[in-house]
Amino acid sequence: MTIEDIRKLISGDETRQVELKKTTGELKDAMHSACAFLNTDGGWLIFGVTPVSLKIVGQEVTENTRRELAQALAGIEPAVDVRVEYVDVPDHQGLQVIALYFDSWVWGKEPFTYHGRPYYRVESVTKVMPRDMYDERLRASKPHKFAWERQPAEGLKLEDLNQERIRGAVRLGVEMGRMSEMAFTEPVEKVLEKWRLLTDGVPNNAAAMLFTNDTYNYPQFILRLARFRGNDKIEFVDNQRVEGNFFVLLDAGMSFFFKHLSLSGKIVGFKREEHLEIPSEALREALINALCHRQYEKYNLTIGIAIYDDRIEIENPGMFPPQITLANIKESHGSYPYNPLIAEVLYKTSYLESWGSGVKRIIDACRKQNVQDPEWSMSGGFVTVTFRKSIKSDNLTNNPTNVGESDSKITGRVIENREKVIEKVIEKASMLGERVTENKIKILRLILETPTISKAEISKLIGISENSVSRNIEAMRNKYIRRVGSDRGGYWEVIV
Repeated sequence: MTIEDIRKLISGDETRQVELKKTTGELKDAMHSACAFLNTDGGWLIFGVTPVSLKIVGQEVTENTRRELAQALAGIEPAVDVRVEYVDVPDHQGLQVIALYFDSWVWGKEPFTYHGRPYYRVESVTKVMPRDMYDERLRASKPHKFAWERQPAEGLKLEDLNQERIRGAVRLGVEMGRMSEMAFTEPVEKVLEKWRLLTDGVPNNAAAMLFTNDTYNYPQFILRLARFRGNDKIEFVDNQRVEGNFFVLLDAGMSFFFKHLSLSGKIVGFKREEHLEIPSEALREALINALCHRQYEKYNLTIGIAIYDDRIEIENPGMFPPQITLANIKESHGSYPYNPLIAEVLYKTSYLESWGSGVKRIIDACRKQNVQDPEWSMSGGFVTVTFRKSIKSDNLTNNPTNVGESDSKITGRVIENREKVIEKVIEKASMLGERVTENKIKILRLILETPTISKAEISKLIGISENSVSRNIEAMRNKYIRRVGSDRGGYWEVIV
């Protein structure tokens, strides 16, 4: 290295990869930056240059200087082998610039510390590394020791796992050719051992997430489900919380989508094809990814599904791996599972594909149905995928935007959902010691089909007088139905 090389390095002032110190008298602070370089993108630490004026002043280098520098570098753990360059300063006999280069951090390596504290670089500033970042890197460097999914499940025994779910997963794996038929006859314990879901014969956290019947020690095994009226979180239409293992949460999430998203159909050839307004395969893949790749060690955070008039959001506690960014997530990329044990079981049982193809399949499903590409974002410790609705729509049970929809467009699934709502009303009435008459059931069905329907229209359709319609409605008002908005501009909503 020459003095010209030094001039080129410092020409841009201090940056993310250059730290300037006037002398080794600032050695302790300089080592913080050295540690930060090792934990970020690497960089140059240079002594003998004034940071503000960028004047190359050099310093006298004695045997004591070299010894102090070596002792300071020894404070970095894990140990690093750093080549130290001593560059003579022209016209300043006996003075030298000291330059040290530190390699960049590589995903999977243990994070570096200086005297027990980790540092990282944010632009030209050296900061103490946040605990969650340090913990994540530590887990990645020694997954067998630190990964949440590999830790023994607290208080969980083999008999606490859902045997039926395990056998069902085995069956899927065999049918898809990803598991040997021998698995059919193997004891459950043997299957779990092959899936590495046992630690010293005890179920680990990965086994709990996938198959537990007991979620008492796992407050993070919750799925928040909400349908909001409008495009913000001011008013709930539906608000639920479901606890359970992977399969319970996946089923609950998909049921919620089918309950609150419009379903349409068309005849293709001799067959009728039905589609959710957002492709179910895209939603399912996104939800599986959230359940598989979330940071389960954040026990106080949960996955959420929020459905608005204009969009659907699926959020999960976590972050992208370093290799994936918001800028390149839609490009072809490898697979970097945060929970590789869980991911491997889901791959073996056909719930998940490998090779990092999940994002592509989500986008392909949306494009096949002419739905806008989803958007990914990170904020507040959550990764969120957002699906935009092409038109304003909602569940037929509560939203007036379906007014005038003909019976020919109402699919079997939507009809089934309506009948389930009727059943819930009847159950609710029974608990109150009341009976829901046939006329009331007919009125409820019409309201569910067309929330803005008038009393006159109800009277004509079911063949009773408007006075009878009014009496039946008043008997159900604020118990089973309610009026939203004015008498002329509002609509009916069923309460269950």
